[in-house]
Amino acid sequence: MPVQDLLEYIDASPTPFHAVAETVTRLEAHGYRSLDEAEPWGVTPGDKVYVVRGGGSIAAFQLGSAAPHEAGFHLVGAHTDSPNLRIKPNPELSQAGYGQLGVEPYGSVLLHTWLDRDLSLAGRVLLADGTARLVDFERELLRVPSLAIHLNRKVNTDGLKLNAQKHMAPIATLDDLGGVELRALLAEELGDIQDDDVVAWDLMAYDVQPGTRSGLNQEFIHAARIDNLASCHAALTALTSAEDSGHVTRGLVLYDHEEVGSRSAQGAASDFLRSCLQRLTGGSIEDYHRAVAKSFLISADMAHAVHPNHADLHEPKHQPVLGGGPVIKVNVNQSYATNGESWARFERWAREAKVSTQRFVVRSDLGCGSTIGPITAAELGIQTVDVGNPMLSMHSCREVAAAADVPKMIDVMKRFFDA
Repeated sequence: MPVQDLLEYIDASPTPFHAVAETVTRLEAHGYRSLDEAEPWGVTPGDKVYVVRGGGSIAAFQLGSAAPHEAGFHLVGAHTDSPNLRIKPNPELSQAGYGQLGVEPYGSVLLHTWLDRDLSLAGRVLLADGTARLVDFERELLRVPSLAIHLNRKVNTDGLKLNAQKHMAPIATLDDLGGVELRALLAEELGDIQDDDVVAWDLMAYDVQPGTRSGLNQEFIHAARIDNLASCHAALTALTSAEDSGHVTRGLVLYDHEEVGSRSAQGAASDFLRSCLQRLTGGSIEDYHRAVAKSFLISADMAHAVHPNHADLHEPKHQPVLGGGPVIKVNVNQSYATNGESWARFERWAREAKVSTQRFVVRSDLGCGSTIGPITAAELGIQTVDVGNPMLSMHSCREVAAAADVPKMIDVMKRFFDA
């Protein structure tokens, strides 16, 4: 069942590094092999390959029977990162008798949703021998307690106001029990190293509550990181279930750092995808440009469903609903990459897959978010459509989507890959 498989994928992916590791496990189960950017690439038609950059980004390709400059690439892009609380380099705090960890918000976090949650830690640890190890404590370690209403009587009328520096450090222990020593904690969890072996880390907090289904008819899914692991899962599932005898080279690229602007060595503004496509095309620069001109990218990132308690904040004629199918996102100021041509092509694949679609436009008096779509379209000059399944509670510690939409997006992507 794709819904249960999605929840298992999300639960296995508390960080971008774990999402890439889980993606690699699934790709290798379908015959994909690893390529190293620092080594020569030897590929032939029919090969299934993947490349990891920076630990948090991955690209995977199934080479078609036709050369890329003859048939182009069919690509799906998404991102592995989600807004969260990340651990600072010198994190140990001692305040009012509590041992705490200093955190920094990553991306546009809905801070209040992280209060009173059972939080754990996960990420990667960089060691003195030059290696990196994934770590996931998988148990309740941290909590950001809310302030009792007796000390903030107007919170329900004036709203909750949180200062990220002052109010979001989670408690981890009591000072009289020894306080917090993060290096010692990491060494103990990894089991075969000493405190001094820990040189650096990329660690983040996450809610330990697993993803689940809910609703009177089990129609909803509740989970962390639906934005945007649901799109990563759809792309991965569609690619690994595509027919092996395809004419066109199919691929996915799952980027880190979308939530903070994509401008990193492994983000969508980097040369990661362009480098992969050039090396897979081979031949001359002329062949590469011919390949890109014949290519198409689906930029998949979750979309805003109409909120039943705040419907006035949505454009009246563009109000996607949960369960209504993939949302085509349009913005004339190019916050989304969709244009008339790419919109029409996605509609055609959806019709062929017998999947209904919806459309989203932000209100004319509100600002619009963005995706990897415009960045990738501009960097590569590739025709792109921005789409995503509808959801509620975007950027919350725990988000909401519809179970029915999960297979719909997968089906459209499969049709696209097999086109």
